[in-house]
Amino acid sequence: MTKVDTAWLRMDSPSNLMMIVGVWTIKPGIRYEDLCQRVEERLLKYPRFRQRVEEDTAGATWVEDDDFDIERHVVREKLPKRAHAHEQAVLQDRVGELAMQPLDTSHPLWQFHLIEDYQGGSAMLVRIHHCIADGIALISVTMSLVDGGAPPPERSRRANAVTGAEDWIADTLIKPFTHMTVKALGAAGEGAANALGMLRDPQKGMAGSLDLAKLAYQVVSDIAALALMPDDSKTRLKGKPGVKKRVAWCDPLPLEEVKAVSRALNCSINDVLLSCVAGAIGEYLRTQGDDVTGQEIRAMIPVNLRPLDQAYKLGNRFGLVPLVLPIGMENPIERVYEVRRRMSALKGSTQPLLAFGMLAIAGLLIKPAQDAMLNLFGKKTTAVMTNVPGPRDKLKLLGSTLEQSMFWVPQSGDIGLGVSILSYGGGVQFGVITDTTLCPDPQLIIDEFAPEFAKLSLVTLMLPWGD
Repeated sequence: MTKVDTAWLRMDSPSNLMMIVGVWTIKPGIRYEDLCQRVEERLLKYPRFRQRVEEDTAGATWVEDDDFDIERHVVREKLPKRAHAHEQAVLQDRVGELAMQPLDTSHPLWQFHLIEDYQGGSAMLVRIHHCIADGIALISVTMSLVDGGAPPPERSRRANAVTGAEDWIADTLIKPFTHMTVKALGAAGEGAANALGMLRDPQKGMAGSLDLAKLAYQVVSDIAALALMPDDSKTRLKGKPGVKKRVAWCDPLPLEEVKAVSRALNCSINDVLLSCVAGAIGEYLRTQGDDVTGQEIRAMIPVNLRPLDQAYKLGNRFGLVPLVLPIGMENPIERVYEVRRRMSALKGSTQPLLAFGMLAIAGLLIKPAQDAMLNLFGKKTTAVMTNVPGPRDKLKLLGSTLEQSMFWVPQSGDIGLGVSILSYGGGVQFGVITDTTLCPDPQLIIDEFAPEFAKLSLVTLMLPWGD
């Protein structure tokens, strides 16, 4: 197991388990036996899903599970009947319970829970430990389950071989710097790309020395920015989490409407969505009687550091970048432009790579030292937030339609709030997972997303129209 993945394996705590948790709703319903067969035919083609973890003082190793049983990993569920409770609320409660139920470490660290009868169809709850893969890779894996999905590409014996320390360093540290990071971060520019290339070939001469100096300055600046991050505003969402979780999600917003607002305001779809997140959290806090004037919270946002065509290789290849959300800014137009300004300031940053490197180093340390190192993020962060684009058209699973897809990435340390944004099938959906000590009812946050977008849309229509 790579050192980055080992860091994720060891990051479990009583308040936060490092599991990616997801929900699929499917209509019409699917049969348990058919799902087991599909998993065996598709998912188990990835060796990682047949392997368990063995830990020792040197780290962790993937080994074949000789006692693998498909029925241990694909299980039937029935939702309890509750008087006056909406079926979706009962499902949300069950997802919250499973988010804090540890996976069996003596077997592969994943599990599917199939509820065969849910709202006239079925629901599938997915739990996969983060040490297996990051969210981008797992989307690639789960897409292999749908009708028409492809198995992982055939790999050579060399590709499957255990690599040494030098290979691991080259694969997880040098290559992201020199090959994919400029594309992943989007705006580093040709000069930075050339400077990154000099890390591989320092004998190029002095022509690129200025670019290398600029890159060095950027790295030093980003290290300082990470190390000297100020504390978040002291909201009720920041504190010591407990041991219970709850989740909530909303009906999708039409993606075309979000695109129309972004075009009218000359900003990205991402700027619009993140502004809605900031507005929804701010409005939730106001309804709780809090004064959020001038307040901000920091959210850690994952940034992909690998080509998408390499996602089938699994493992974790992403960095983290801190974005400060202006939750105290009530004017929706002012807020979206402030989010745009802050996102633009992060372009070209090396912070995702530095965060990735920290995880790699943490994987080399004993757990107490690892915890102390990674608490840097937890103490200065209120939320973990992901924004993943999914397929434009709705997918089919075993002949049925995958109506909705939602997921949550884990929070680490003392972080008690997770926000997920997923575009799928022509809609954009928001999901929230919270620690119940800090936020007992995340539905109250979710209920603010649609109104926040409606306000932004309405004000956009009222702005002066040019030619």
